Amino acid sequence: MRMLVLAAAALLAACATATPYQPGAPNAYGFQEQQIENNRLRITFRGNTLTDRETVETYLLYRAAELTLERGHDYFIVANRDTEEHSRLQGTGTRSPRFGFDYWYFSPRRGWSPWYDPFGNEPSSYREVTRYEAVAEIAMFSGRKPADDANAFDAREVQANLQGRIVRPPPAG
Repeated sequence: MRMLVLAAAALLAACATATPYQPGAPNAYGFQEQQIENNRLRITFRGNTLTDRETVETYLLYRAAELTLERGHDYFIVANRDTEEHSRLQGTGTRSPRFGFDYWYFSPRRGWSPWYDPFGNEPSSYREVTRYEAVAEIAMFSGRKPADDANAFDAREVQANLQGRIVRPPPAG
C-alpha cells in the first residue's frame, strides 16, 4: 500500500513540473526525431502547459546540436522551423452547495435551505492553458560553418551555450 501511495505522489509531482529534456513517445512530452535523408532530420519537442515557449525552442536547438555531434558532423542548418501554440480552457475549482453562502436561501416556511444547482459539479472558473510544440528540419554537415548563413549553427557552440539551461529528469530509483 505504501508503494502505491509513493507512486501516486511521484506521478502527481511529475505532472506539476515543466517538461524536462527527455525523449518522448509519440504524442507525449519530450523530444522526437525522424530521419528524412542521410544528413537531414525532423526534430520535435513537445512541452506540457508548464513549459514556456522559450524552453521548448531551446530544447529543440539543443537536441539538434546533440544529434549533429552524435552523427559525426560539426554544424547544422535549420531548413524549416515552427513553434505551434495549443491553447484550451481549463476549469478550476468546482461549485458545491456545501461551500459558499450563495447556494443557500432563506424561506419563512422552511428556514435556511440549500438551493438546488443543476451545475453543481461544473468548474467555478476557467483559465486558459497553453502548451508549445516546436518542430524543425535540419541538415547536418562537417567542416566549418558558413559565416554568412544565419540559419547555420555550430553544434559545439550551441551545446556549450545552452547546456546550463537544460533540465533533465530526476534519476529513477
